[in-house]
Amino acid sequence: MDNKLRVLMKATRIRVIPVMLIPVILGALGAYVWEGIFHPILLLITLLGSGAAHLFSNMINDLWDYRNGVDEEAKQTEGLITTNSGFLTNGIISERIFASLTWGLFGIAVLCGVILSFLSGWWAFVLGLFGGLIAYFYVAPPLKFGYRGKGFSEIAILLSFGILPIAGAYYVQTGHFDYRAVLLSLPVGLLTTLLLFNHHFLHWQADKASGKNTLVVIWGEERSLKFSRFLMFMSYGSLVLCVILDILPVYGLVALITALPIYTVYGRLGSTNQSHAYLPLMGASSKAAIRCGGIMVICLMIQGLIQSI
Repeated sequence: MDNKLRVLMKATRIRVIPVMLIPVILGALGAYVWEGIFHPILLLITLLGSGAAHLFSNMINDLWDYRNGVDEEAKQTEGLITTNSGFLTNGIISERIFASLTWGLFGIAVLCGVILSFLSGWWAFVLGLFGGLIAYFYVAPPLKFGYRGKGFSEIAILLSFGILPIAGAYYVQTGHFDYRAVLLSLPVGLLTTLLLFNHHFLHWQADKASGKNTLVVIWGEERSLKFSRFLMFMSYGSLVLCVILDILPVYGLVALITALPIYTVYGRLGSTNQSHAYLPLMGASSKAAIRCGGIMVICLMIQGLIQSI
């Protein structure tokens, strides 16, 4: 049983699930700080549904990248790093079982969406369904918009890991929308977009060979690295904006320190680099997204406690 659980956790890449759960918590805390509203049961259902949806997204991405030949191309190309789970390319799990697990997670997400639509309003289901469609057609035909290299995938990540979970969690708590929730979503949403953008550097040559036209493939390394830095500055600029607009308390500026490690990594990269040279950038991007979001969560919790005294 323990071994099966470990296999499932690795296949779903559950270690990256904080990039989804943190935005949901931020949305709920926004409702608490700005409106004085907090329903813990609704938050738990939202966390379960969004977490299942995120794991579904990871697995459906692996499933269709495998079917489209992207993962096999990366595996066969010497010197490239693969970012898939490896269960399909290495034959550890059959495609049928992998697909069954994938759609089982989608079923959990849909069930949570239905429950929340009855408890909070039909927009809870609509937002969840929209997120599910983004996750599926990111790599699945006929759209495969993640393969088109026109910025569609970056917009999808910003929506899926920023605006939708934060605005959605806020709606679930309050029954209405608020522009502050959208602005609150920008720092973590843009940082997660940065993380997913940077991961394309690891295997962009294989992506190009298999017809997966990410922005890194279209632009090349040098221009893509400039855009990567721009995304970082946009992320932390939006954090400052949230403080200026009183969406975050002034001590939310402490989160700016999470930019230092990733800024340092950029300084060590040239205009073109070997695939392995981007591993530190990926690690720093992941830590920046989680740490910045975590500090924002703590700041809103403190603000809520101060207001309740």
